[in-house]
Amino acid sequence: MRDGVTRFLESVAFERGLSENTRVAYERDLHLFTAFIEHSYGIRSFNQVSRKHITAFLEQQREQRLSPATRARRLVALKSLFAFLHGEGIVRDNVTDLLPSLPREKRLPKTLTESEIDRLLSSITGMTPYDLRDRAMLEMLYACGLRVSELTSLRVRDVLFDKAEVRCTGKGNKQRVIPLGQSAATCTHRYLQLARPRFAKRDTTQTALFLTQRGRPFTRQGVFAMLLKRAAAAQIRPELSPHVLRHCFASHLLEHGAQIRAIQEMLGHADIATTQIYTHVNARQITATHARFHPRHRF
Repeated sequence: MRDGVTRFLESVAFERGLSENTRVAYERDLHLFTAFIEHSYGIRSFNQVSRKHITAFLEQQREQRLSPATRARRLVALKSLFAFLHGEGIVRDNVTDLLPSLPREKRLPKTLTESEIDRLLSSITGMTPYDLRDRAMLEMLYACGLRVSELTSLRVRDVLFDKAEVRCTGKGNKQRVIPLGQSAATCTHRYLQLARPRFAKRDTTQTALFLTQRGRPFTRQGVFAMLLKRAAAAQIRPELSPHVLRHCFASHLLEHGAQIRAIQEMLGHADIATTQIYTHVNARQITATHARFHPRHRF
């Protein structure tokens, strides 16, 4: 069965252009499923799998109190796998055909206020290579709304100072260009001039924009660790993550009057419905907007 999973993952990664994170998640989901049916039912072939086995797996996931989003993704992975296996003639029937999709819980990401963002960024005032690098990374995350994987894959040539833009490659290997902003541009330029050469250690072959003390590109985990350290120093709540800064980017733009279609483009969302969920406006902002703009509010 592992061969079937491997063939499926190779196929979807090539045909759909799945991001590495999604591919890894699917791989983990499907290996959990195959381990479950092997251990619980002694199944050794996908042709032996029935809807009962899939339902039992999903019920086990529910009993383990996994989030609705995780369980929904695992069902999507199974549906995609069996559609592929059926299409390739590896299984006789697609046993997931009539299985309804699980509803996803629409939880809004946490966000920071503009004053909290200012406190986080302004807390990094030093001129050490680490201060210059970390300030530039955080400024860019907030200024451009980048995913953490997009930040870590940036190259030096992706920052276009003459146009005040950043080119990045997002999900599905799709490229987009995002305005950089004056503050982020200034901090990034200072980092490139004064700090990156120290991290690069004269390695002229290294093209990654942000480098660790060992002169290597940052990992996702490295960005998380840096952000948590800087947030603690600024006395920002501990659950902060790079994704929160991405949400702040979108929410603050929306609150200041940006069009949601423009925000969609900058975030790299294929579906505007994703942006609409992502960029919520709190009740106070809605009330203030109504009070300011509705012609009959004070009638």
